[in-house]
Amino acid sequence: MNLTIKHFQNILLKSKEVLKSTEGSLCLLAIVLSTLPLGNIYVSIATILFLASTFFTLNKNQFKAKKYFYIPIAFFLVMTLSLLWSVNIQSSLSGLQKSLSFFVIPFVFFVVPKFNKELLKNIFKIFSFSMSIYAFYYLVKAFVGFVNTEDFSLFFYNSLVPIDPGAVYMSVFASFALFYFIQLSHKNIFEIAALSILTVFLFLLSSKSIMTVDFIIIICYYAFFAEIPSSTKTLTIFMVSVFLFFSIFFVKEVKERFMIEYETAFVDNTLENSLEKANVKVHNVSISEAWNDTKFNKTDFFPGTALRIYQIRIFKEIMLENNKFLTGFGLEASQEQIRRKALANNLHQDYGEYNFHNQYLQAFAELGILGLIVLVWMLFVNIINALRNKDFLHIAFAITMIMLFLSESFFCRQRGIVFFIVLFCLFNATTTKINKNPLRS
Repeated sequence: MNLTIKHFQNILLKSKEVLKSTEGSLCLLAIVLSTLPLGNIYVSIATILFLASTFFTLNKNQFKAKKYFYIPIAFFLVMTLSLLWSVNIQSSLSGLQKSLSFFVIPFVFFVVPKFNKELLKNIFKIFSFSMSIYAFYYLVKAFVGFVNTEDFSLFFYNSLVPIDPGAVYMSVFASFALFYFIQLSHKNIFEIAALSILTVFLFLLSSKSIMTVDFIIIICYYAFFAEIPSSTKTLTIFMVSVFLFFSIFFVKEVKERFMIEYETAFVDNTLENSLEKANVKVHNVSISEAWNDTKFNKTDFFPGTALRIYQIRIFKEIMLENNKFLTGFGLEASQEQIRRKALANNLHQDYGEYNFHNQYLQAFAELGILGLIVLVWMLFVNIINALRNKDFLHIAFAITMIMLFLSESFFCRQRGIVFFIVLFCLFNATTTKINKNPLRS
């Protein structure tokens, strides 16, 4: 009995020593990232563990300000200031609690000693393998469902993954993991298997915006980063292009999402599905109608692009009618205005529950011009540092965020905030120019 207690005490002591080390503390960030596909409670627990482990190093590490981390902190301060003019204090307080990572995670990096690229690589390695495990699980689950129901749609988009986190968020996480494996110079059998699983997974998720951005980034990698013969680069780029081409034109589910806008009924919402189940004839709204019409029918459905156009339009109308360009409505306090517009336009009530699906518009509407400026500044610094460091993974992350923010209000969900701010801090903690991709192995 005494030996058991002593053994347990030794384990606790060693665990404490690991947590006290920079490596142990930062590696907990890999766990934080790996919990993103799970519920917010798991993300919160992992984040708290990371913060708690950092306190062990506070007494022995000197506080050192890092200028780039002041930007997300400034973004959080603008969110906090918006409480002064918010039209919905309760919603703003809830949003502020969710957005706390913009403050605490950069602040933690002020007291974390400088870490090496090997540690950064290990963090991304853990995250990337965990994403491949999630992908494998979802693929097996879809296969089992297909065997029982013969429903081929179980392999695609939001039928492949749970609605929370959803296809778009899983595509973002899986894409970064895919880029990690792609940029490895020498891949073992497990890395090749993970890369293959993630490729199939992303193809089946068929998020149009993510697949398009991924294609561009992969082409750029083989054109400018890959240390392989020119003939191999050309062949690889050709094969990737052919794969995408045949996917779009010959795989029915992918073709519908890419090539026929009026059939992109599965994009980012479930309204058409509910109408179909009610045997109601659905009218797919055109881009022109979305921008110009002021009255719709309850059975009208907005495909992906038309929905974005409509949201840009109501953003303009809401801001002009309320003259909120300077301050915005307050953090997460603009939704009531969207509901009001949906009601005025005679839309199905579900449309009143969608946010702007555009992070730039979302920040402008809620935090005013200052919030938009800080957001753009943060993205600008991120891409500049990525290009300066010539780090492929950093560049891929920076480009993905810039493009994704055009079609998603990524910061309206906790997992989106945590994913962005953790990677922002990891990549921008060191900005020394290097000649080669630091994460290659």
